[in-house]
Parts: sequence; C-alpha cells; structure tokens
Amino acid sequence: MDATEQRPPRADARLNRERLLEAAAHAFAADGPAASLKDIAKEAGVGIGTLYRHFPTRESLIEAAHESELTQLCRSVDTLLDSSPTPEEALRTWLGHWIEYLRAKDGLARALRATAGGSPHLDASRDPAGRVGAAHPTDASATAVPHRGSGVAFPGARALALDAVGRLLAAGVRTGSVQADVEPLDVLVAGNGIALAALTPAQADRLLAYLLDALRPRP
Repeated sequence: MDATEQRPPRADARLNRERLLEAAAHAFAADGPAASLKDIAKEAGVGIGTLYRHFPTRESLIEAAHESELTQLCRSVDTLLDSSPTPEEALRTWLGHWIEYLRAKDGLARALRATAGGSPHLDASRDPAGRVGAAHPTDASATAVPHRGSGVAFPGARALALDAVGRLLAAGVRTGSVQADVEPLDVLVAGNGIALAALTPAQADRLLAYLLDALRPRP
C-alpha cells in the first residue's frame, strides 16, 4: 500500500459517508432492500457516483448502515451515565432506545436478509439488532445476540452490545439498584423479546418497566 492509499479520508469525504449512512438507515428501515440508491444519495446531498465510491454495492451500504447505527447506540452509554440522575435511569433510557431501535428496524433487517444470500456472517435471523426475529419468532435467544458466534452483521457486534449493557448493569450494581448476578446477554434477549412481542409502544414501555423491576435486588 503506498502513501496515498494510507492517507485518512478527507473531512468532506468522511462527512459525505456519514450523511450517506444516515440517509441509508432511514431508507432501508422504511422501504426495505428495494430502497432507491438514487434517493439515498439525493437525501444525503451527494451524487450517485459519490455513493458508489464509498459503497460499491447495495450490500456494502446496507451492512455499513447497520453497523453505524448499532455502534452509535452502544457508544451512547458513557453519555447516558454522565447525564442521567441515576444508573438505573441510564439503563432504562438505553434499553428503551434499544427496544425502539429493534422495533423500527424491520426494514433494515429485511434488507440484510435479502442481501445475505445464505452467507453465515449475514444471517439476519441471528443478528443483535433489527427485529430479526420476524424470520424466526419462536427463537428469542437467537434473534437478540448470537450465542453460537456466527450470526452477526459485522465483526464485533455481539461484543459491542454486550459491553454496552454490561457497563450499565455494573453501574447499577455499584449503587445497589441492580442485582449482582444479572447476565448482560439475558437483558439483551429480554429486550429483544419486548421488541418482538409488544403490540404498541405503550405496551413496550410497560414490559420494560417489568423487566427493570425484575433486575432490582430483593430483600
């Protein structure tokens, strides 16, 4: 690799990429895998050629959009812990965002499944985000975070999600608002179950309240 290839992307190129990912996430969530790439480019304020320079295929754009949104969600933990009055409130807010994210991502999950073509690393039925259980609604554990290590949309997705909820739980344990033996994977699976089962946002909120109550220490 020569010096030119090793240079980091220019600021305007990074901004274009970010805009494309944001527009793509919205489009695939709303319209599924058939979302217009021209419309995505237009929404991002760039030409279709710029889109293809960043993402040569539809599949690469779908994967990158999924990765970007999940990464942003998981990396919001520090901000929530700093800004929330208590760790329990930070956990409530994050899990609420997680559930909303899962409920909203059926279109993105369909896009992932459509482009997977049977590839094990893109098996959306085992992906940690995107209401993926729509394909296999009876297997709640598989639809939340893969426990067999193969069904993630991008490398490190499972670890990223587990680390996020694990840090929130640990903060709650330190303040006595969460039991010490709660498993992060169990919480993610429960959140995915809420996203799959809730008929309305209001019901999802009630189910989340039941989950948080179950996490509290008992006398």
